[in-house]
Amino acid sequence: MAELMTLSVRPRAEKGKCPCRRIRTQNLVPGIYYNQQGQNIAVQVEMLPLTKLHAKLGSSRVFNIEVEQDGKVETLPALFKSVQYDPIKSLPIHVDFYGVDLDRDIKVDVRVVVEGKAKGIIMGGQLEVFRDSLEVICKPLDVPEKIVIDVTDLDIGVNLHVGEVKLPQGVRAVFDENFSVVGVIAVEAEEVKAEDVKK
Repeated sequence: MAELMTLSVRPRAEKGKCPCRRIRTQNLVPGIYYNQQGQNIAVQVEMLPLTKLHAKLGSSRVFNIEVEQDGKVETLPALFKSVQYDPIKSLPIHVDFYGVDLDRDIKVDVRVVVEGKAKGIIMGGQLEVFRDSLEVICKPLDVPEKIVIDVTDLDIGVNLHVGEVKLPQGVRAVFDENFSVVGVIAVEAEEVKAEDVKK
């Protein structure tokens, strides 16, 4: 198991819009760490390490938060719950962290990556990806970076359903109905539909 990445944060005493604005002028981002007991800790974190880690891990990979409280440094496993960005400057203005128990299952969305060339494409079909991510349940340390789907054997008119997707050990997909994730469609059929729409 790879060592978890770490993000250092500091508690902040002041809350509200004005203190948060002052924090941002120092290249710091205000945030809140929520634990599983419903409590929360107001924190601030340096902007650059935050943006780098969020770009690398997204919202589904667990990491450690180091926070100093009462003279002690505490390490807290967490996920990014949400990161708000300034719509003009594209810089983070607030972050929420969600604390996790490494021994308990969590639900997260993991991106789908397609590999291979479907044989249906060679026959003139077109590959369609219906879902770019899948919701899975697993232990925090078992969350995969991505879900790789090999489409080599897909023929025209054939869809791969979520129940058929091969997932890593300890990871299972969350779904009510066995929806299609990826498939190969007949291009001619699509063209006919487009013509019908025009008429």
